Amino acid sequence: MHFVLEYSDNVEPDTLAPQVLFAALHDCAVATGLFPLKGIRSRAYACHDYRLADGNPAHRFVHLTALIGSGRSDEEKEAAARALYAVYERHFDGCFDSGGMALSFEMKELAPALKYNRNNIDQHLEAAS
Repeated sequence: MHFVLEYSDNVEPDTLAPQVLFAALHDCAVATGLFPLKGIRSRAYACHDYRLADGNPAHRFVHLTALIGSGRSDEEKEAAARALYAVYERHFDGCFDSGGMALSFEMKELAPALKYNRNNIDQHLEAAS
């Protein structure tokens, strides 16, 4: 699972707190029983050029994409998406009290063809235990 966070560069750093968010998302993903810890990766990108609605520079946005491999049922994907969105929404809940905010989330399943992985993180996780 890959979490890709995009956000307008006017989101306050204390509010954004990506490492706090990523830790909570990783914990939630593992708790679903569907995603092994060794395959979870997160990254964040600030968007410097954007326009929201009427162009008011105080408006902010945060968008999270969760990219997952194939092989899970629709019911499993729906349950995981709901759980992850709840963590994500709770993290940014206070933003709605301080001005215009657009929060969005999507889960995308990657096609199994043309997707290649090599990962030895599990060996390093075991060594750290």
